[in-house]
Amino acid sequence: MKRKSIALGLLLATATAALAHQGVQNPAVKARMDGMSAIAENMKTLGQMSKGATEFDAAVARSAAAAIAEHAAATPGLFEANETDPKSEARAKIWSNFEDFASKATELETIAIGFSTSITDPADLNAAMGALGANCKSCHSVYRE
Repeated sequence: MKRKSIALGLLLATATAALAHQGVQNPAVKARMDGMSAIAENMKTLGQMSKGATEFDAAVARSAAAAIAEHAAATPGLFEANETDPKSEARAKIWSNFEDFASKATELETIAIGFSTSITDPADLNAAMGALGANCKSCHSVYRE
């Protein structure tokens, strides 16, 4: 049940993000949103497999985890400058506690790198969804509107 809740939350976040990107004027904010959307899309790929909506494919799952790691590595750089836009969902806490924010991104990268080489079956995928989802939630609950 928890896995389904995480997957549903990620799907809703993806849909919300697509709408939020319309009308963004600041290119730095748009780049951040695009980076976060890329992570969400790859989480969606994993979530669809995890809940059985698409067939499990270890290579696709590992590739999605690798893409999450790549985008997580870029996240601190995308948020380094305190850029704003009315459409931004980034809280000011990011810049007042940037070290913690960057640490959470690095943790996501590390987790995703591990899963990018270790997912071989649905049980591995479920473990990945739990760990990745918990990390995403730990950051979003503090740093995202």
